[in-house]
Amino acid sequence: MKVKLIILVPFMVLVSMVVAQQHVDQMQHQHDSNSITLELIHRHAPQFTNNNPITQHQRLVDLLYHDIIRHGIMSHRRRAKEEDPLTASIKMPLASGRDFGIGQYITSFKVGTPSQKFWLIVDTGSDLTWIRCRYRCSRGDRSCTSKGRINRKRVFHAPLSSSFSPVPCFSEMCKVELMNLFSLTTCPTPITPCAYDYRYSDGSAAMGVFANETVSAGLTNGRKTRLHNVLIGCTDSFQGPTLQNVDGIMGLANTKYSFATNAAATFGGKFSYCLVDHLSHLNATNYIIFGTNRNQVKVSGNTRHTKLELDAIPSFYAVNVIGISVGNKMLEIPMQVWDASEGGGTIIDSGTSLTFLADPAYQAVMEALKVSVSKYQRVKLDGVPMEYCFNSTGFNGSLVPKLIIHFDDGARFEPHWNSYVIAAAAEVRCLGFLPARFPALSVIGNIMQQNYLWEFDLKGKRLVFAPSSCNSS
Repeated sequence: MKVKLIILVPFMVLVSMVVAQQHVDQMQHQHDSNSITLELIHRHAPQFTNNNPITQHQRLVDLLYHDIIRHGIMSHRRRAKEEDPLTASIKMPLASGRDFGIGQYITSFKVGTPSQKFWLIVDTGSDLTWIRCRYRCSRGDRSCTSKGRINRKRVFHAPLSSSFSPVPCFSEMCKVELMNLFSLTTCPTPITPCAYDYRYSDGSAAMGVFANETVSAGLTNGRKTRLHNVLIGCTDSFQGPTLQNVDGIMGLANTKYSFATNAAATFGGKFSYCLVDHLSHLNATNYIIFGTNRNQVKVSGNTRHTKLELDAIPSFYAVNVIGISVGNKMLEIPMQVWDASEGGGTIIDSGTSLTFLADPAYQAVMEALKVSVSKYQRVKLDGVPMEYCFNSTGFNGSLVPKLIIHFDDGARFEPHWNSYVIAAAAEVRCLGFLPARFPALSVIGNIMQQNYLWEFDLKGKRLVFAPSSCNSS
């Protein structure tokens, strides 16, 4: 079976989600579908920017701001942490968040009974799926409009859902299993819900309670299904600029309680997505699929695969990179840069827009690429800490040397040239990399991933990828 949910993509992905059952209705399993899908939309789509268009320059400044903060968070988290598949697949719409005013991808997520629809950022670096929510107060309660409290039309009203089941604060799940999701020790009574308090390095904070809920989604065969007892966060207080115009996060990290882990386990141990160009508008959408892809997305080149290192860098999707070549020349980059045991390593992440490279790799790549654009006038963009931007009037992208990321098992990822020589403003392009002080984590961001189909085979520990226009078959 296949379930259909809507996902928007900014370079974190936003999802409008319906709480899903961890066990799909048995009668639905009698059909020959094997996945659920969610639509992906980019975060800068119009409905997420209040229909106020933003320039490419403004958008890039926003992406860089969030990317730099995000890389710091991931590095901090890394230092701190140092059965038979069912025959069904969930399908959720996925789109660029351009028209939402953000750089991630977004999806539509339906949760609760009856279901309520929300837009969430799709994020492979986040553990918890959470939504803006009212739990402790009623609609007429003035405390809901105090500073930091959720006060907006699109809010999940927990008391209106018959399937909303808070996690008790006295439970082993709250006290032990959810510690990595920032559960609090406060427990005044046995029936008090387990609370969390996320604090981000940019000053943002999300506070609320954990609960099990039901998510509704569409199947790839056009039918509907529900996933029960899905762990979500009911965030009743949020402070900070991180989530403007969207309703929360869909956590797709490699952890026990992430939506990806639970949905994929129900539908064959896999999930996949194809990211449309980050400059696409809302009408250019694709899907994130939980379960077997079965040619849901057309590919335009060879399908390749490499080992997915699920234990190398906890909670992230790590890959074994051994080098980068530019113009068929392998660059001189110390192997320590790619070695996770020595503070290096590489992950693939949907929530980071640009690609971060540890300093030795960054310097080598930038020097190799600068040569191909050196004849164009160099430009400095305000608020953009990218090293090399240039006037692209008359620029011919076919002259850009091919950049290839090499994996230790012989696989090669060949991103499209406009995924690393990116449009930054009118008639301006930039080399789309940011440096990370070594030892550091290198991150393949969502712009580098665009117009490729990516399948995360959690059971087989493989990352499968192929070039694609991201059009459905």
